[in-house]
Parts: sequence; C-alpha cells; structure tokens
Amino acid sequence: MRVLYVDDDRINTLLFEETCRCAGDFEVACAGTGAEALELAAVFAAEALVIDLHLPDTNGFELLPALRQALGGRRLPAFLCTADEPAQVAERAAAAGFDGCWTKPVTVEAMLAELQRGERGPAA
Repeated sequence: MRVLYVDDDRINTLLFEETCRCAGDFEVACAGTGAEALELAAVFAAEALVIDLHLPDTNGFELLPALRQALGGRRLPAFLCTADEPAQVAERAAAAGFDGCWTKPVTVEAMLAELQRGERGPAA
C-alpha cells in the first residue's frame, strides 16, 4: 500500500516510516507541509492519506479536499492524526471526509489495521 503521510513533526514522521517499513507491504512518501504534500501528490500515486491536523501552512481539514483534487478526485482512505482531544475533532473529521481520526500517540496495531481495512474498502 502506498501512503502519503503529512506531519510537520520529524519524530512522528520517522516513527510512522519505521512502523510501515517493519510491517512490510507499505511504501510511504512524507511531507512536512500542505504545500509539500500537494507537490508529492503529483508524483506519488497514493492509495491512502494520513494527515496531521495542525500543519505550518494549513490544517488537515483544508488539506484533505485539496489533496483529493490533486489526486484526480479519487476517493482514497484518509485518516486524521492529532494530539487534540478526540471528542473535539472526531465528528468534524468525519464530516470533512476522513475515514478515521487517530489520537497521538497512535497505537501501531490499530493504525496498521485501519490502513489495511481502508485498502480493502468498506465492509459489505
């Protein structure tokens, strides 16, 4: 699975990359800003998106539709990552089109399971 990961915290990025590397079957492209993510979207055929809520030049709610448009309007599984209180952002994340809202620190097993479930599409 090809995942576009957007987070301005370099430690979080390294942890995500290493987790995906160890899990196997993941190719990850990382961006630290919304602008970098949009540039990567033009050259990286992502199959899933993981976006931090708070970025230096935008936020996850604004970036998701821009990324989907940059990716040709494809409806990719998308997950919002945040250190904010989940009760305060989960409903808004769902309304914005995210398939899940992960609270940092993210549980590795849950993250991998959701990414793999998103790759298969919604259950029938």
